[in-house]
Amino acid sequence: MNTTDDRIAETLLELARSPEAVSGFCPSEAARRLAPDDWRPLVDRVRMVASRLQRDGLISVTQSGKAVDALSAQGPIRLSRPLH
Repeated sequence: MNTTDDRIAETLLELARSPEAVSGFCPSEAARRLAPDDWRPLVDRVRMVASRLQRDGLISVTQSGKAVDALSAQGPIRLSRPLH
């Protein structure tokens, strides 16, 4: 897999800005876009990059509608444009 963290970040920000992502999107959507045939191994890195973008205030991370940390949250999370 030759996907860089910068490419993951670009993909996350593109998805967050897309009109279809009004209610947010799952990290697996980004992984599928980057590696359609072998996306599962990429999900942890997507979460790691999402955490960095979250720290920088570029995306929001929620679980059941509440803000959570992208790395420490267990189970499904949603990524979206910042909530502020």
